[in-house]
This record gives sequence, structure tokens and C-alpha cells, in this order.
Amino acid sequence: MAEHTRASITIDATPAEVMAVIADFAAYPAWTGEVKEIEVLESDADGRGARVRLLLDAGAIRDEHVLAYTWDGDRQVGWTLVKSQMLRTLDGSYTLAPLAGGGTEVTYQLAVDVKIPMLGMIKRKAEKVIIDRALDGLKKRVEG
Repeated sequence: MAEHTRASITIDATPAEVMAVIADFAAYPAWTGEVKEIEVLESDADGRGARVRLLLDAGAIRDEHVLAYTWDGDRQVGWTLVKSQMLRTLDGSYTLAPLAGGGTEVTYQLAVDVKIPMLGMIKRKAEKVIIDRALDGLKKRVEG
């Protein structure tokens, strides 16, 4: 990911508990807001989604994506865009690190490139909004 946006949050749970929520694609519409529909097209050997179709509706932006996921235990999950009508790139990752005093630091990294011309500054702002909403939603889902 050449140009990307990154943010972190601390969640009061183990990395395994956080990753279980991230891997539970069926529950995304309940906590992500923008994901209206989701379908796991392929699973990996551990039963986690390897290719996933998402229907997103963020008001002005409505798009269907297919993402390819790679998992590294409860340490990291990354994804790359396979197919989209509006996006050229949607590459991201969650990296989970256990904290000495308990809890997990979750770092979300994201790079988005749209098919229509857009200033880099506007893209970074959109990435920041996506990341902040995702981390807040994830924290509420895991801790709630």
C-alpha cells in the first residue's frame, strides 16, 4: 500500500475475541452501518472468509465489492479488491497486538482509489472517515 491512512484503537478484549468479531462477516450489517448485505463466496482452510461480496450503501456511495482476504491467525487480516464498480483499489488490514496490561491494540490501515478523478487529500479524508467508523463500530461490538 503506497499511499494509505492508518489509525489505532484499544479494545478491552483479547486478540482472539477481536478477530472473532472481524471474521464474523454475517454480523457486519448489524454493526458496520454501511454494509447492507454480505456473502462469503469462498472460505479458507480454517473456515474464515477468503473471498467475500459486500453491498455497501453509504448514502452518496452505493457499490458492490468482492474482496480477497488473507488471515494470519489472530494477528492480522488483510484484504485486496477483486471487483468493484466504483473503486480501482480497496486494500486494507487490521493488525492486532496484545497489550501488557490487557486488551488489544487494533490498527486499521486502508488505501482507496476510485475510478473517478479525486484529489488525494479528499481520498485520505474519506479513508479516515471509513477507518474511524470501522474502529468505533468494532470496539462497540466487541466490548458490548
